[in-house]
Amino acid sequence: MANRGCKILDSDRPILQGGMTWVSDAALAAAVSNGGGLGIIGAGAMPAAMLREEIARTREATDRPFGVNLIMISPEFDAQLAVVLEEKPPVVTLGAVQKTDVIPVLKEAGIKVVPVVAAVALARRAERQGADAVVAEGEEAGGHIGGTTTMVLVPLVSRAVEIPVIAAGGIADGRALVAAFALGAEGVQMGTRFVCAEECTVHQAVKEKFVRAGDRATVVTARAVGYPVRALKNKLAKLYEEKEKEFIAGECTAMEIEELGLGKLREAMREGNTRDGSLMAGQCVALVDRVQPAAEIIADVVAEAEQVAAELPARLELGR
Repeated sequence: MANRGCKILDSDRPILQGGMTWVSDAALAAAVSNGGGLGIIGAGAMPAAMLREEIARTREATDRPFGVNLIMISPEFDAQLAVVLEEKPPVVTLGAVQKTDVIPVLKEAGIKVVPVVAAVALARRAERQGADAVVAEGEEAGGHIGGTTTMVLVPLVSRAVEIPVIAAGGIADGRALVAAFALGAEGVQMGTRFVCAEECTVHQAVKEKFVRAGDRATVVTARAVGYPVRALKNKLAKLYEEKEKEFIAGECTAMEIEELGLGKLREAMREGNTRDGSLMAGQCVALVDRVQPAAEIIADVVAEAEQVAAELPARLELGR
């Protein structure tokens, strides 16, 4: 599987771990990198000192390349960026990209830059600014999402740019990896499945919820106010739905809806409050059926992809 995706990520396998806030710490990032993928520290709203510690911990746990995900709308972004420019992790992925002028700054520091995009125009801007690759993330993904499916977004972006495209959103197994390649991607980003890695330090109750989740387990909230988030259905999701109805009726503000989620992701992922916390997860959570080591997850995905690819010639006879 040595392709442009592997070369850009400097990984054995074209598998990038999603940078999930309150989920992707040094333990998970190192385990994924040691397993042949590219592990990512999810900086989220970490104070700069904590991010520096996570980078150090990752370097202690692996001699493989790894990355840091920065959320550009985070209040900690500027301080985190300063840490990254000093520490120089091999890769930085960028979420909630509003401006692309930070890309050349990171590139000058010798860091590979991979923005996460949900639209063709943003992918083109990122390429012009020197991005090494882009993650095209469809609305099947967990957390904050765009409005185009992976099936449509990936071929659109792959036609629009020359740099490698990494597919994300709804990807959890080898079949999806092969499908992503068929759509024009040269790698995949997986988040939800890695939540159930043994090395992932989220609360055990969260992993149990993920493993039990079915095909209708997720819901998208806050579409009406422009902050769509995909998460598992629970009491918090129900409150969001009720507040959205009030917003549409003019009975509450967008700020009131946004405030519903303050601190709720940490409450779920770190404290295990699966009823009232935010359980961000992609639709592919229904495909996650067990907790296993990160390296085993990667090996299983690759093995299934190879099997599916071997079966494709017979399936592609197309009636001949």
